[in-house]
Amino acid sequence: MPWWLVIKATGAPGHGAKLYDNSAIENLFKSIESIRRFRASQFDLVKAGLKGEGEVISVNMAFLKAGTPSPTGFVMNLQPSEAEAGFDIRIPPTVNAEFLEKRIAEEWAPASRNMSFEFKQKGSTQDYRGRPLITATDRSNPWWALLVEAIKKANGKIGKPEIFPAATDSLYFRQQGLRAIGFSPMANTPVLLHDHNEFPTILMKLQDGVWKYLSLRNNCRKPSLMASQLGPWL
Repeated sequence: MPWWLVIKATGAPGHGAKLYDNSAIENLFKSIESIRRFRASQFDLVKAGLKGEGEVISVNMAFLKAGTPSPTGFVMNLQPSEAEAGFDIRIPPTVNAEFLEKRIAEEWAPASRNMSFEFKQKGSTQDYRGRPLITATDRSNPWWALLVEAIKKANGKIGKPEIFPAATDSLYFRQQGLRAIGFSPMANTPVLLHDHNEFPTILMKLQDGVWKYLSLRNNCRKPSLMASQLGPWL
């Protein structure tokens, strides 16, 4: 779930030659360092193989804004009275988001350090009934069983289910209480989604994917799959 957070620090402006306590830049840097440590702790879990990318809270700085503009760039001998930073935060549905919001208010942007924050975007990790935005990927879910069967019929192998670290349109279905499963047919291909050099390997991969989608479509149209079986999942 994306949270787009902007934190803002304020402080008295001052000459660039003077040392001041609690300047806007100093207060912002304290927050950035706190966020960096949190990010590192989450990333360490991924590097150690303990969790997948979609199972941790990712935090990445998107912008840093401060300084007094001048015709040639910035005024170099003036400490600004305001400084801002923006962060793209992704929260998995397995996490209680309340603890993170508390951390933001108390540690990342505390009012005691002349800090404030706002969300440019802030979604919920629960649907309208208060249930986590998670779809079961086992035999208890008839749609999952259909997917597995269809892939096998197309002579494919299904990978280990995982939480996608970014976001897709499936989010909007889950928010309405509907179950959704994301599926990519690209086999034997590096996972390069949102990477600097995202590409499929060869054209034949596309053809292979088409057959998998056709198999899935045909499987979902089976007359033996009664509405009574799918009712709780619709």
